[in-house]
Amino acid sequence: MTQDAAATPDAGGAGSSPGAGGPGSSTDAGCSAVAVSAVAERYARFAREEAPGRSELYAAWADGVARDAAVQAVLARIPAAHRQPPLVFAVSRMLGAEEAGYPRWAAWVTAHADDLVAECGRRSIQTNEPLRCAALLPALALIPGPLALLEVGASAGLCLYPDRYSYRYGRDDGADVALDPDDGPSALVLQARLRGRPELRMPEVVWRAGVDLVPRSAGDAADRRFLRALVWPGEEGRSARIDAALDIAAADPPLLVAGDATDPDVLRALAERAPAGATLVVTTPGVLPHIPRAGRERLIATIRGLDARWITIDPAGLHDAWTLPVGADGGFVLGLDGRPLAEVDPLGASVVWRTDAPEVAG
Repeated sequence: MTQDAAATPDAGGAGSSPGAGGPGSSTDAGCSAVAVSAVAERYARFAREEAPGRSELYAAWADGVARDAAVQAVLARIPAAHRQPPLVFAVSRMLGAEEAGYPRWAAWVTAHADDLVAECGRRSIQTNEPLRCAALLPALALIPGPLALLEVGASAGLCLYPDRYSYRYGRDDGADVALDPDDGPSALVLQARLRGRPELRMPEVVWRAGVDLVPRSAGDAADRRFLRALVWPGEEGRSARIDAALDIAAADPPLLVAGDATDPDVLRALAERAPAGATLVVTTPGVLPHIPRAGRERLIATIRGLDARWITIDPAGLHDAWTLPVGADGGFVLGLDGRPLAEVDPLGASVVWRTDAPEVAG
């Protein structure tokens, strides 16, 4: 998993303002030599280490940027927090750039520089990957229901519907697992690899809510277009998966609140709206890496101060909230109340259950 897709800008909704430092502001990077050099280095690294094997088109575009001083100067005008390659490429496609070779894309950037700079300054990567529910499900199975879900960095809330999706877990030993909602197979079937034997069952969700700096609506055509644009060219099946999840969310929208979740009052106020009689479960799947350290520590402390369970998916070394050694060799860890349960793919494609993790609800 690449840094841009899973560690730095993926969630975009908990603790940094998507519009701050936009073009013309006091924090605008301009096209200084330092900013241009930073663009060249960042895009070269993306082309070399992150895009290959996932999107050959993005690899070619990033390699082109790393060698093109004119395009570097355009991208250097975008605030540093909003010029990650996946975001710039997604916004350009959303605005009309063709999925063609680098020369044609570079010509589009030059012709639409002002529009690209302005739109990137208003956006953050808000990849909303429902497949993460396949990683969350084993942790949810450990919590007696009914459940009230509250997601931090929810985007359009696609990870708030674990009870509405079908699951197909493939095992190395062939003992595959199939789970469906009570009313039958879902329009969205999530496929993941599973090692270990955690309890797997469908959760009973009676309330779903989320907080994001800029929530997206599954029923809004412009928001759907942006979320689809965040899918990298070459990621087979991901667009269809997101479309199916958007349809499910649009049919029964969650409660989404605009706010900074690192402000304790924001999270507490939303948590207070959870129904009595349900177990409140706060989820932070992949969002904590996007929050500066002080805000992240404040958010974790706030969650722990709630009458709630906490499920998270984080890089192993991101924070000190783990109650046991994580031992994930730099990978991502699924945790429940700070206890590491499994090593997981950051977008949910695989779960390796720990031998010391509990296997039944309690």
